[in-house]
Amino acid sequence: MSDRFGMKPDDVMKMFAEFRLPHFADLESLAQAQRRNLEALSAANRVALEGAQAVARRHMEIVQSAMTDMTEAMRSMSGTENPQERATRQAELLKSGYERAVANMKEVADLIQKSNGEALALLNKRFAEAMDEIKQISAKPGG
Repeated sequence: MSDRFGMKPDDVMKMFAEFRLPHFADLESLAQAQRRNLEALSAANRVALEGAQAVARRHMEIVQSAMTDMTEAMRSMSGTENPQERATRQAELLKSGYERAVANMKEVADLIQKSNGEALALLNKRFAEAMDEIKQISAKPGG
């Protein structure tokens, strides 16, 4: 009796009996390498998370400082100076506010870049190690 592909049940059983999985001579080394891969990924995620938290903290500090500065600027503008002095003072406040904002944006961007660089360095280091491990495992007899 054949199935619709023309194979007999005995042929199918014989095919399964002859099927072989690839041979790994050193499964323990392979398991250790995989464990180190997961540890490196976990460490990179931890660095990225710590970096995101540092960015969020700094951003909150910047917002609080900006609110304090804005309150102080409003208080100083309520003086009795003449319109020309007030306009000059407003221009100075706007300029210093803009410069602070640009400096703060650069600082936050630098924090993000540093965090991403550290996480990527961990992954790159582990990738290079993993490639060396693969070479070593495949060079062993039976590998």
